[in-house]
Amino acid sequence: MNANEGSVIETDRPILEFDRVSLGYGDFVVLRDLTMNVQAGEVVALMGGSGSGKTTLMRAATGQLLAISGEVTAFGQPLSQVDRQALQDLRQRMGVLFQHGALFTDLDVFENVAFPLREHTKLSEAEITEKVLDNLEAVGLRAAAHLRLSEISGGMSRRVALARAIVREPELVFYDEPFAGLDPISMGVAARLIRKLSDRLGCASVVITHDVPESFEIADKVYLVGQGELKASGTPANLRQSTDPYVRQFLEGAPDGPVAFDYPVTPAFEQWRRQKGSGR
Repeated sequence: MNANEGSVIETDRPILEFDRVSLGYGDFVVLRDLTMNVQAGEVVALMGGSGSGKTTLMRAATGQLLAISGEVTAFGQPLSQVDRQALQDLRQRMGVLFQHGALFTDLDVFENVAFPLREHTKLSEAEITEKVLDNLEAVGLRAAAHLRLSEISGGMSRRVALARAIVREPELVFYDEPFAGLDPISMGVAARLIRKLSDRLGCASVVITHDVPESFEIADKVYLVGQGELKASGTPANLRQSTDPYVRQFLEGAPDGPVAFDYPVTPAFEQWRRQKGSGR
């Protein structure tokens, strides 16, 4: 499917914007001086290896982590300046597909998807039923509404989680490793669903992943992070043509190149090592 087919991309202010942002935990800076933006209607792939800072970016975008420097802006509001209630209001405009689904094992498929509606809206039972079934139909699982989670496959569970993430029709959706653990067919289905739902809702979609083929198939724009910084950005076609050694190693999965295998030494590790009395 063409990534731009059916997209409604606005040219107004971005839904999500990082302006020269640095992020970290304690003394360890994960990412430095990163600039990126996500427009309404776009599917943006945020890519990088394990530990490169992809999930850290999502935490900053949802106000769970404040930037060390720079500014994160969501829906035109700087997150460093909003109070607790304003932050909660902004989060109501977001949806998240968690890395492992985070479904409730004691609830059936229908009630898992209905949960956000029961918690955050005043819809009637008839309205909830109609909305949940419509969203389950969008992910091909309307007839599975009555099933327990133990009765469906891992790929189906991921689609249930996807239906729950978009049931309130959010303006900004984060998909955290949506293809992890899926078989090739399920990965293709999940990728097409993300593109289809983004086009249908006109929402901004951020796909946090390290899976190249599926992401490049549906993304309008790609940001590649690694080694504490933004390594590359552009369309999938732009990145495919890149001659940068880091980009080439990541896209080709080459074992040798600028991507280091060892976790970087940090001041916190050095302090721990001194406390242990280890000279190594």
